[in-house]
Amino acid sequence: MATTERPLRRDAEHNRQLILDAAREVFAEEGLDAGLHVIAKRAGVGVGTVYRRFPDKEELIQALFDDRIGEVVGQAETALEFDDAWEGIRHFLVSVLELQADDRGLYDCIFERGDTERLATLGRERIAPLVTKLAKRAQEQGTLRKDVAAFDIGLLRKMLGAFVEQTRDWNPDLWRRYLEIVLDGLRAERSGPSPLPGKPPTQLP
Repeated sequence: MATTERPLRRDAEHNRQLILDAAREVFAEEGLDAGLHVIAKRAGVGVGTVYRRFPDKEELIQALFDDRIGEVVGQAETALEFDDAWEGIRHFLVSVLELQADDRGLYDCIFERGDTERLATLGRERIAPLVTKLAKRAQEQGTLRKDVAAFDIGLLRKMLGAFVEQTRDWNPDLWRRYLEIVLDGLRAERSGPSPLPGKPPTQLP
């Protein structure tokens, strides 16, 4: 009996990994509204196999959530290692926005999308203390405005994240221009405005 069960378990785990890899790709391309049948097709398995491994899509999203939020947390932890705290803040914002630009599902996971609000809350609870440390270090070094709170940075991150979503199919790198404007507004002091990447748009998306 044991010799027949082991191959079955290996096969089940193999299918589970195929489904997770496919879901990561599909959610990154289409967001969390993508159906399980799309994921099954990408994984090369039947829809029934997906449902056996993940009875509902929420379980699949949960399985992927920790990995993706772990990447955001990792970027915040890396930012805290910068000697120059201001560069740490810049690194965090740039890297997380780049992650989102490559993954439609990430914004849905972190920022208030109805059925994933619980996951969004968990994500913010892990990220917020690290952003608080980033802000405190930069203020102690005199590079971040004293009247800016960590919550301000979080809201600005959310604002820029929404901008990424609205412009990704129209001008996918435009967010970098507006991030520089935001960063200039956060600085305690500067000799002049930072150069802006790209050209200003001439129409709405």
